This record gives sequence, C-alpha cells and structure tokens, in this order.
Amino acid sequence: MTTSSDTSAPSTDALNFRSIDFRGRHLSLAELRAAVPRAQHQTMADAEQKVLDIISDVRRRGFAALGELARKFDGVEQSHPRVPAEALTRALAELDPQVRAALEESIKRARQFADQQRPANVDVQLGDGAVVSQNWIPVGRVGLYVPGGLAPLASSVIMNVVPAVAAGVESIALASPPQKDFDGLPHPTILAAAKLLGIDEVYAIGGAQAIVSFAYGIPGSGDELPLEPVDVVTGPGNIFVATAKRLVKGVVGIDSEAGTTEIAILADSTAQAPLVAADLISQAEHDPKAASVLVTDSAELADAVVLELARQAGATKHSARVLEALSGPQSGVVLVDDLEQGIAVCNAYAAEHLEIMTTEAAAVASRIRNAGAIFVGDYSPVSLGDYCAGSNHVLPTSGTAAFSSGLNVTTFLRAVQVINYDRAALEQVSGHIESLSGAEDLPGHGDAVRIRFAQGL
Repeated sequence: MTTSSDTSAPSTDALNFRSIDFRGRHLSLAELRAAVPRAQHQTMADAEQKVLDIISDVRRRGFAALGELARKFDGVEQSHPRVPAEALTRALAELDPQVRAALEESIKRARQFADQQRPANVDVQLGDGAVVSQNWIPVGRVGLYVPGGLAPLASSVIMNVVPAVAAGVESIALASPPQKDFDGLPHPTILAAAKLLGIDEVYAIGGAQAIVSFAYGIPGSGDELPLEPVDVVTGPGNIFVATAKRLVKGVVGIDSEAGTTEIAILADSTAQAPLVAADLISQAEHDPKAASVLVTDSAELADAVVLELARQAGATKHSARVLEALSGPQSGVVLVDDLEQGIAVCNAYAAEHLEIMTTEAAAVASRIRNAGAIFVGDYSPVSLGDYCAGSNHVLPTSGTAAFSSGLNVTTFLRAVQVINYDRAALEQVSGHIESLSGAEDLPGHGDAVRIRFAQGL
C-alpha cells in the first residue's frame, strides 16, 4: 500500500495498519482462514492457562477467592459481591434523564425485535393416534455478563436481559466488574439499566471469575447468601471472558464466544473513506486487542482510509488505545482482485460485525454466509447495532460466526420433543422397530415393543 506524499496529510508514523495483498492469488478456504488478520495464538494460550487457574481457585475457595481477585484486578475490597437493592434504586434515581431516555428507546426497540423471535411450537400428526410435537421451553436460570472495565457497557444489560425475558426465563442474575471509583460496585449506569429492566440480582464480579461463579455456583455459609448456579451464561467480554465461556461450556450452555470486539468492512471504490475510518475506529476504541479489518478491491480507497485513520485516531478521546488496536496483528487491510474474492474473504473471516459499503450493498449482503451481524450501506453503522437498531450486539467473534449465532431469544430456549402414540399407532410400526433392533443387535429394543402386545398385558 502506498501513502500520499502531501506534506499537509496527517502523519501515519504512529499507525501501523498493515496490508495483506491477496490480489492475483487463488486461495482455498483453509488458506484464507490462515491468512486473514487474527490475534496471535500465543495470547490465547496464555489466557487459557490464567483462566484455568481462576476456575480452580474459585471452585475451591468460593467468595474468598472472589474477594482476592477483586483486590488484584479491580483494586477494591469486597466481603460479598451481591449489590444491595438500595444501590440499584439510587443508581436509577440519579441517572441522567437523557441517558435514561436513550436506554428506554433501546429497550423498546430490542423488545419489539425479541418478541418476534420466539419460534412456534409444532404438532405433527404422523397417522391416527401418532403425534410428535416440538415445544420450546425456557431454561430455568441464566447468568448475564456485562463488561465494565475500559467501557461501562450499559447497553449490554439490555442486550442480555431483553431476549431472556422474552424467552420466559424466570431467574436472571447479572454480573459486572466492581469499580474502584464507585465504592466497589459496578458502574452506576449499568446498575440503573438493570433496575430499569427489573433485575434485582446483581453481582460485582468481573472477568473470567464471573463466568466461573455462574457456571458452578458458590455456596453460602451462615448469613452469607449463596450464588446459585445457572443453566446458561451469556454476554460479551475480553479474551479472558471468552476463554472462560469456552472452558465451562458443557457445564452450562453459552451463547457464543463473544470476546474482544471486531469489525470487518467490505468496501469498493464507491465507499467514503471518512465513514470507513470512523467505523473502524468505533470498534478499535473498545480495547487495545480489538480487531478492525478493511477488505477492498480499491488500493486508492485503502490509501485514503489509512490517511483518515491517522487523522481521526489522533483526534479521538482514546487515541492511544485506538492506535494500538489498529496497529495490532488482528487489524489491517486485505486487498482483493474483485468483489467475488472480497466476499470469499469475508466468509472465511466470519466477522462479528460486517459492514457492506459497496454498490448494491443489499444484494452483496445477501451473499454473505458467515457473520454475527451484517450492516448494509452508509447509514447502518455498527454503532447503530450497538445501541438502538433493535438487533443484539452480543455476537460471536474470532471466526466462530461460521457456526454460532448472535444472542437471541432461542439462546434461552430448549426444543423439547414430545412423543404421544396410542396402541394402534405403535402396533402399526412395531414390525419396523423389531427389524431395526435386530439389525443393530439390540433385541431388547424390539422386546420392549413386543411385550406391549402380549396376552394378558
């Protein structure tokens, strides 16, 4: 990639937005997945060992371990992580009216979308007296995680709670990191959002230890209230949160590995460089490890975007964090021959957020198979999805969008099959059951049917 020699252009010295050139190369899916920008594997391995240590410690020592971790990572003293009811009430009473109005609008739109997501139960009559049904039943209890470290993501309270409520979950617990500036409680805007949504079981627990606490539960003693285990854990977070979710999967259900945020933008020569750069920065400001990737067949656009990144990143509030994220191995521009190759790259990357800034953007979006959420055109930025689109911003990262979905109502539901045959209906297929049980050398299966038609029974 080249950069302009115009001395009036912003300096790119502090920015190392790397370039990967796929032009003229015919790469397989495996080669594409290996070549697109990603976080370094060593970082992920290091995170896994640290999380394994936390799992062991929290399971062994419970609230005592949580207190030490709060002191170590959050700089707060903590006797018990449960947030008092009065703190939730106070946070909502003191909430800025404009922020409250914004939260209420976000809640309204999220509810409208979530209420339409619940699938219908089905009854299928396969013959006289032979009915098979599928019923959608909510899980009993969920644990919702809301990040609050570098940014207090009050919007994530909405994204977690609204679909759980729409699914009919009866017991909802929420955890968010304790904040030194707020007397060891989560950020007050997060508490206010929880209160606004009617959630009163809130814990000041951050990171991997929150996920572990939800998965295994923590027993109480004396007057100390227990933290009961949950059936499903959801919510975004950093690499440690995502790693913890992966490690407890099987003990509990999870939504997806919604780790450090990422954005990919598929753009052609018609895209506007200032908009592309602004959207890449909007996700880079989340975390120094956030991923911002541009996929384009226009070298001229790529050059213009690099200049815009340098200009806008230098002026934004979290400039150092943004520049670190943009300069990391997980970020960069991928140059492709044409739109076809660009679509292939995007499907291989499987972005958490994918923006389409091309001609006929809606048609291009319809050809994307792998993405957590797709944002179409100049007026559907990721920021819209983060707050007020009505969609959910808890989405799969690190390529897991190839097989995982974003958080939605079905995350909190189980499809339970109900089989209801009468005597005549069973008798009609009894011979087939006996034949198959013999073929599989499982004669007891056939006997279990045959006995129902024996004399005297």
